[in-house]
Amino acid sequence: MTNMTAVITQEDQALFVRTKRKQRYKQFIKGILFLLPSIALFSVFLFYPLLRTIYLSFFLTDASGATTVFVGWDNFVTLFQSTIFQQSIKSTFLFVLYTVPLTIVISLFLAIIANEKLKGIGFFRTIFSSTMGISVAAASVFWLYLFHPTIGFLNIIMDTFGLEKVGWLTDPSWALIAVAVTTIWMNIGFTFLILLGGLQSIDKYLYESADVDGAGYFYKLRRITIPMLSPTLFFVVTVTIINAFQTFGQVDILTQGGPQNATNLMVYSIYREAFTNYQFGSASAQAIILFIIILLMTIIQFKLGERKVHYQ
Repeated sequence: MTNMTAVITQEDQALFVRTKRKQRYKQFIKGILFLLPSIALFSVFLFYPLLRTIYLSFFLTDASGATTVFVGWDNFVTLFQSTIFQQSIKSTFLFVLYTVPLTIVISLFLAIIANEKLKGIGFFRTIFSSTMGISVAAASVFWLYLFHPTIGFLNIIMDTFGLEKVGWLTDPSWALIAVAVTTIWMNIGFTFLILLGGLQSIDKYLYESADVDGAGYFYKLRRITIPMLSPTLFFVVTVTIINAFQTFGQVDILTQGGPQNATNLMVYSIYREAFTNYQFGSASAQAIILFIIILLMTIIQFKLGERKVHYQ
């Protein structure tokens, strides 16, 4: 009887294990089926273009984009030996340096003001975030008129005060700054809204406790607001840097990469190499380099930034 019980128990255990395996397999298949639409979309719009770009970067191509000659790493070597591409990388990093800190600081300043309980603050919140609803093309045309050398509002003001007019978009020393100013103005709306949402999610009890202890405004800003806002700031900085590296529209409308390649940022350089010079292999190599730069920058941000982020 004992032996029979032991045999039945072993058979039951084996049956139980097989049943659990079947259930897990069915759940796995069900999960894959639910993910299939997303996998298909990612494959078509992300994985295939990425693999195709890597493939093209090792070839010379004709005007239609068809591969002609395998050149290996020659496209990459040629790029790093090109003074135009070196200037493009330099201009891109300068552009990121100009736009990201100022966008964050201005947006944070406006968000802190808009978070205060002031009369009519809702109107100012709408004004501060309004740039988010303006397209890149519309904003660029608006600033194109502001920067116009003769009828532009900025030069009219300078002429009124007896100052020399500036070729904002025609002077190589000013063109990148002009595009950066346009970009900052365009990005403030989105960054402002995200930071304002982060500020409003901070527990008011922390401020009330600080008031009881007699803490001043700037002490609360430094000890409560900024630390509690750090996850939002981390997100905003990461997204703003990535967007800055991917800037294209305002460059195309304002300067077309000029003057003297001063605003030939990497994405515009890729566009010009592919659709003006029809060098799809070289353009693909530039795209791979840009992808690696953004990836490395993001990894560095996560390594350095997460240490100072407070999630509680």
